[in-house]
Amino acid sequence: MASILASFRLTSLLMLVAAALLAAAPRMAQAEALLLIEADTGKVLQAENATYPWYPASVTKIMTAYVALKAVKEGRMTLDTLLTVSPAAAAQSPSKMGFKPGTQVTLDNALKMMMVKSANDIAVVIAEGVGGSIDGFSAEMNKNAQRLGMTQTSYVNPNGLPAEGQITSARDLGILARAIIRDLPEYEYFMHVPAIKFGRRITANFNKLIGRYPGADGMKTGFICASGFNLVATATRNNKRLIAVVLGAQSSAQRALKAAQLLERGFNGNKLSWLKPSLGTVDALAPIDASPPNLRDEMCGPKRKRPAAENEEDDPDIVADNNNADSGVSMFTAGLQAPTMKVSELLAMPAAATTPVIVYTGPARTGTAVLEADAAESAAQAANVTKRKKGAKPAKLAAKPETEKSDKKKDAAAKPNAKAAAGQKPKTAAATPAAKPAAPKSDKKPDAAGKPAAKPAAAKPPAAKPAAAAPAAKPANGPKAGAKPAAQQKSDASPRG
Repeated sequence: MASILASFRLTSLLMLVAAALLAAAPRMAQAEALLLIEADTGKVLQAENATYPWYPASVTKIMTAYVALKAVKEGRMTLDTLLTVSPAAAAQSPSKMGFKPGTQVTLDNALKMMMVKSANDIAVVIAEGVGGSIDGFSAEMNKNAQRLGMTQTSYVNPNGLPAEGQITSARDLGILARAIIRDLPEYEYFMHVPAIKFGRRITANFNKLIGRYPGADGMKTGFICASGFNLVATATRNNKRLIAVVLGAQSSAQRALKAAQLLERGFNGNKLSWLKPSLGTVDALAPIDASPPNLRDEMCGPKRKRPAAENEEDDPDIVADNNNADSGVSMFTAGLQAPTMKVSELLAMPAAATTPVIVYTGPARTGTAVLEADAAESAAQAANVTKRKKGAKPAKLAAKPETEKSDKKKDAAAKPNAKAAAGQKPKTAAATPAAKPAAPKSDKKPDAAGKPAAKPAAAKPPAAKPAAAAPAAKPANGPKAGAKPAAQQKSDASPRG
């Protein structure tokens, strides 16, 4: 009897332990991973699901930049090295710059385009230029990941588009962010360029903390349907630099909000932190062997109010939650402390005014040559817009064939009078008497030129054709009032381009 009772107690205890473990395990369909660490020491200040595998999306480009800049630092290439857009690069899915194969761009400009616009085509341009091919570059990415201790990371491509085997974790991204700061301080500028300007196109950094959150100074955003909205963010205050990692947020606004909240806790400190057990350093966090959660249905499925698009880096129509969890943010200007405001309110404000960095194609330029290249690209883009609008005009005019057919007989009857009137010169609105409405120029369409002559002012016009009687009814308007029949005016009023 005693043995049965002991066995029952053991079974009950095991069931309780199992229930506790299940309760502690995250529900992956709704999970997100959070991590906050000190940049210099690697000390973990907060960690939630930080060692679960995750799809990296475009935060992959942090490693792409790291490998490329290491090549520059080691003298294998320079920032002025010209890279060529291949057909494989041009075929990448958006977000992209959209350059044609054969276009050349310096590594310097390529890095700015990739890190600010998150251009997938440019990430491949860098990979092929540095590693010879996508596979060759991916091997370099994996080699560096292993060297840095990123034990949960594997790379298949340089841009983070969906691919089997493209995996990381919040822990590994924290390690990578520390490596960027430690190994490449002279090139860290690429991690926080606020905006770029390519011709007439200006693109702001998708990292909403830059220009809004006090002290924000990097690094990169990412999104695919399977991963949710990801962000690796850094900020510095009072010589203290922190790294926040957010994976699986519901929107671009929420990932920025959660990162800012993490950073606030780190900067403001937690008076009760001594009650918590030490979490150690980021390198010492124990990886969890599991499959990464797939958030595709949650992020891009039919249940979402506004489904996101694959690799849609920004999501401006979804605003940050304004709840009581917001901690205050202290703004400092000229050493004076301004009133405290909520993080969500701060991130909803317009970014601080900044001059976008000019990027361009072709060889490296300096001084006025950069401005000339920018002006030339702006002019080319404007010409393309004009060309597209002109190309769209005939299609718009031909959109109402039934109206033209209905007036065919009247147009044919009006042609002799139109030819007779062709030799007359149109008069100004002020000089044209009411008895002699001016005839339009002969190069106008038969229906527009002939209708006033075909229907004298004395005749009562049908109700459906008020435009035809306009010259007699309102002589002060001159040719303009009767220049177009109602059907053609309707066609011209439709949007173009």
